Amino acid sequence: MFSPEGPSLRELAVQALSSVEHGYDLLAPKFDHTPFRTPDAVLDAVGSLLRRTGPYGTGLDLCCGTGAGVGVLAQVCRERVTGVDFSAGMLDVAREQAGPTGPPVSWVRADARALPFAPAFDLVVSFGAFGHFLPRELPGLFAQVRSVLRPGGRFAFPLVAPPRPGSPGYWTLLGFDTVMRVRNALWRPPFVMYYRAFRLGEVRRGLTEAGFRVELHALPEFGRRPDGSPRVRLVMARLPG
Repeated sequence: MFSPEGPSLRELAVQALSSVEHGYDLLAPKFDHTPFRTPDAVLDAVGSLLRRTGPYGTGLDLCCGTGAGVGVLAQVCRERVTGVDFSAGMLDVAREQAGPTGPPVSWVRADARALPFAPAFDLVVSFGAFGHFLPRELPGLFAQVRSVLRPGGRFAFPLVAPPRPGSPGYWTLLGFDTVMRVRNALWRPPFVMYYRAFRLGEVRRGLTEAGFRVELHALPEFGRRPDGSPRVRLVMARLPG
């Protein structure tokens, strides 16, 4: 993260003491050189599975950041693709990096909790964004996704299995969340980034209550845990129709 291409410790500190929106505006030019960007291996695995379930007409990348997920949509959507994010800085980088081939791409600045679209999409994807939403916000978020999907449309996103209690990954996530909660108790505006709050059972229940039929697909590229469960799943939520 502290390589010449990535942000410095000072830049990260300034970002962390900003609002989520302004923090990402500041981080945008160097975001792709941080661990926060979705790894290419995850993007490739999701793209491979979506190609087997597609093709699709129109696609939306929810909380698109610098546009990595838009690249996945461009492989499986024939008509057009849209990226939506509330950070103008991230969208600026996404526009600069967009490839010249594939379906037409548009970039829209908006809050995922108030999407400015009609039911115009066949596929919505999202990568690594849900830690920025509090658990109480998920029902509204899922309702927003439903509102922009056509009948039979799908909402797909990867979900990593939580680390085992007591493992290094568990303590890392717990420490990160603790630091963020202390920061938000002492400083305003808050910076919501809690990656331990997005749990499969709650997600599945929330999607079902929003009217989706939920399927879980193992991403075999990432193997299985000692108990046999997948390390990474693709959640595929589908509307009737």
